[in-house]
Parts: sequence; structure tokens; C-alpha cells
Amino acid sequence: MAIYIVRHGMDNENYRGGWSDSGLIEEGMEQAKLLANYLSDNKEKYSINKIISSDLRRAVETAKEIESKLNIPVKYCSDWREINNGVLAGMDNKDALIKYPGLFFNTLDMSERYPNGESPSEFYNRIQSTFLELCNNISTGMEEDNVMILTHGGVINVLYYILNNMKWTNKSPKLSKTSTTGMHKIEHVEGKWKIVMSNSVEHLHYYSEI
Repeated sequence: MAIYIVRHGMDNENYRGGWSDSGLIEEGMEQAKLLANYLSDNKEKYSINKIISSDLRRAVETAKEIESKLNIPVKYCSDWREINNGVLAGMDNKDALIKYPGLFFNTLDMSERYPNGESPSEFYNRIQSTFLELCNNISTGMEEDNVMILTHGGVINVLYYILNNMKWTNKSPKLSKTSTTGMHKIEHVEGKWKIVMSNSVEHLHYYSEI
């Protein structure tokens, strides 16, 4: 039993992310295509049976490239979104610094919400609940195994803390790199879900090496 966690392709970093619905930049589309081709050429290695994706545009565009190559319909789910950063979503970084000086994810208190958005605590609880439900459904046979999740960097960081049974706050350091289109693999081993592959970007170099 395996779960593959994948971050979306590269988007425009000049704007605040979160619930921004901006899409991939050209390099991000190329990353998504390379990943899709790689997965198609290595179907037996990964044996993906189901794809679940955040419904934010940058994840959707990444998922659609994979869907087209693997012929597996994508299920879109808002529970896998990045933190809801409310009024800052999609805002130009320069404008955000002027209108909301000092307001960043790691400057919030755990229970403090972004204006019109979500608190770090609410974000964590959403991801924990969604992930544990998926794990339970797979381990009990209610859900197909070998599932791929298309999501976001902040989500992946939270998952690492959950899987390592460590306390997470919005000030906690990253436990793994979360490169755009980087793949992380979780396996069910001896009754527990364990990380067995972190941030693989083999697909970005695969075709230049063969």
C-alpha cells in the first residue's frame, strides 16, 4: 500500500500563494509534462490507481497533465488546498507588504486567522483529518491503494510532522525539501505509514540521461 504526495508545478512567486488561483508559469507546465511522461513510462514501478488533487488552479493544471498520460480521472478536493490566506490570496508581494506589513504565515499566532481566512491551527486540523481519513480508508480496503495526491508545499510539510509524530506549529522548520513537482512516497509497513521516498525529482532529469 502506497500514497504518493506530489507538489504542483512552478507558479509565479511574485504573488502570495495560499488560496490564490493563479496557474503555472511556463517552467511549471514543462515540469508537469515531464512528470506525466515519466509516470507514463514507468507505470509498473508506481502502479498508480487513483489521483486526488487540490482544486486550486496550479494543482489542477499539474494534475491534468498526469491525467492525460495515465488515463486516470482526477478527483478534485478542496481539503487538499494550501492554507486559506484570505485577502492576501493572489496579491502582489509588493502590495501585500504595503497593505498588510508584517503579515506572514509564520507571524500569525496558531489560533490567529488571516483576514477572511484560516488560522494555522485550523489549517493543520484540516490536513490531519483529511490525511488520516485517507490512510484509514486505504488500510481498511475502503479506498484503492497506490493513490497520488497533488497538493502544496505547506501541506506536505504538515504531513511530514504528522508522519514523524512531531508537534507542528507555523514556526516549525521544514523537515524535507518540497520542490515543485517533487514526489514523496509513503508506504504502509508493519501497521504504520512511513516515508520511504522524499522529494524525488528524477523525472526532471530522466529524459536527458537516456
